[in-house]
Amino acid sequence: MASPSERGQASVELLAGLPALLVAAVIAFQLLATGYSLTLADGAAEAGALARAGGGDAEEAAREALPDWARERVEVEVEGGDVAVELRPPAPLVAVGEALTVSSRAWVRPDGDG
Repeated sequence: MASPSERGQASVELLAGLPALLVAAVIAFQLLATGYSLTLADGAAEAGALARAGGGDAEEAAREALPDWARERVEVEVEGGDVAVELRPPAPLVAVGEALTVSSRAWVRPDGDG
């Protein structure tokens, strides 16, 4: 059976390890959020390019392809048949989100070319 001092030592070790566990959880969440944001940016760029190919508004289509939380974090640029999407993933600090901004591009031949 463990003595009281050994049980106290285990409690101290548990408390000392909690911050490291919390940091690891935040890092894992950030990696998942960034990967998901890249997937969303890919889909939005493709939606914009498809809308452009059909003669629609590429920027509006790209924004509509995103969930509500991402629409305020996105920049869409359309030049000819090129649709570029930049998306800032959710992050606990704004600077981290800006540093991890993801981007995607899709291209189609604009309607009337060729």
